[in-house]
Amino acid sequence: MNFQQLKIVREAVKLNYNLTEVGKVLFISQSGVSKSLTELENELGIEIFNRSKNRLIGLTSEGEALIPIISKILSETQHLNTLSSQMASKSKGNLFLATTHAQARYALPEAIKNFVIDYPDVHFTLHESSPLEICELLKSGEADIGIATEGVHLNDALVTIPWYGWYHSIIAKPDHPIFESEVITLEQLCQFPIITYHSGLTGRSRVDKAFSDQGLYPDIPITALDADIIKTYVELGLGIGIVASMSFDPVRDTNLKSVSAAHLFEKNVTKIALRKNHYLRPYVYDFVSRLSPSYNTASIKNLIGV
Repeated sequence: MNFQQLKIVREAVKLNYNLTEVGKVLFISQSGVSKSLTELENELGIEIFNRSKNRLIGLTSEGEALIPIISKILSETQHLNTLSSQMASKSKGNLFLATTHAQARYALPEAIKNFVIDYPDVHFTLHESSPLEICELLKSGEADIGIATEGVHLNDALVTIPWYGWYHSIIAKPDHPIFESEVITLEQLCQFPIITYHSGLTGRSRVDKAFSDQGLYPDIPITALDADIIKTYVELGLGIGIVASMSFDPVRDTNLKSVSAAHLFEKNVTKIALRKNHYLRPYVYDFVSRLSPSYNTASIKNLIGV
């Protein structure tokens, strides 16, 4: 039995039992993948997969029982690699940060700039993801840190640290009639098409809740992953935008006007997510501490349980 065989089993389940795709991911021929699986099953004395005409179609009951064990073995191996790297070097290595577009584009640049200056030997990977993917990247051990407003605090495998709070803003062309009112209401917003984020992104749940609580059903014909796309379509006059307040730049967004929606939608809190019981390199703790100074290395370790 070897780690390569265990990885093949994991990837086979992840990739819907497509051995061609497994081979591509692990850089092994399909025949090599099939041979490794057969050798593993022979060694264990059980069949892990159900087959039909030499194709995998699912897991056997024995295979179902093995998957959590295999996942744990590979996860702990990753922990061991991380720990050994941590012992070997305190300021050299990789930092993988998974976050949403809003955070990568508007909230993180200055922090990353300062970190890269102080840690020139750390290779920084910034991966834009949905909250769901961020959780998966953290759980698999691929990502060191996840940052998002939605979703991450609901995952039992993760712990979160509050970073900063923010509100939404309403944006439109400067001559839009929505700005004729001194105080904009939800009812007035419902008179116009609204362009905002996809469900599950950048505080969208609080926007939906505010309308729902008032029994209102706004027309939302366009949704997008990020504020830059929303602003583009608002500039075309296709509707009013509801965006994260930090995404509006009066210097750059001269074709638009923005007003705070703090009186309409609840405050959002962007969170730093870390995997429980997962060892991190010293510079990762430092990055988190820079974002949230009330947490230091000791308190972060205590929080994640290492």
